[in-house]
Amino acid sequence: MNDIIFNVKRLREQKGYSQEYMATKLEMTQASYSRLENQEANLSIDRLQKIADILETDISAFWDSSKLTIHSQINNEGAYGNGYIENLHIENKEATKKLIQTLENENHHLKKEIEFLQSMLKP
Repeated sequence: MNDIIFNVKRLREQKGYSQEYMATKLEMTQASYSRLENQEANLSIDRLQKIADILETDISAFWDSSKLTIHSQINNEGAYGNGYIENLHIENKEATKKLIQTLENENHHLKKEIEFLQSMLKP
């Protein structure tokens, strides 16, 4: 989730939007929005979609690790920060799986609702 929030904040700042602006658009207080960016509050998929809409981007942009700025660091052995990059990949993969599962559940629910509505239309 760290990377998702990082990308939300980065894209917000690129657009020149303040936390106050985002909070107003999301119909919440600036303090509540700040808690989202500071990971002190849970961020739902629905709210993340609204944030993507405000930022005029696709929700998948928040998971796109290629858009992250990763600074190379050399440890005492002279190796680069590969552990960080591997962990980043794992976190993104897990978040993507959760998003896919949520979308599949919603899709299933909508299919059931369509079936019900179609049955109501039949004589």
